[in-house]
Amino acid sequence: MIEYWHNPRCSKSRAGLALLEKAGTELKLRKYLEDSPSKDELRAVQSLLGVTAIEMMRTGEKRFKELGLTKATPDKDLIRAMADNPILIERPLARSGDKAAIGRPPENLLALV
Repeated sequence: MIEYWHNPRCSKSRAGLALLEKAGTELKLRKYLEDSPSKDELRAVQSLLGVTAIEMMRTGEKRFKELGLTKATPDKDLIRAMADNPILIERPLARSGDKAAIGRPPENLLALV
């Protein structure tokens, strides 16, 4: 089963969802703006992705600047910022077992199928 962190208002998120549904995958949708991931969940996904926290973030979001975050902000602070402000999490994001993927482009998600 793939857990899909979804924002229905985002075209990339909708496109990723459509790709996974077309592939016939069993999905668990998580509207992460309403059901925010914890710091531990974010660290686990970061580890699966093998990226820095900044690579999981929407740095162009207004909230990123409002919080005074930069690319030099320590990972622990970025993880806390994403847990407290899930709008900062890059979308879409999916995980399954010991793998995760950021759907930018949406086709990246097919690695989980």
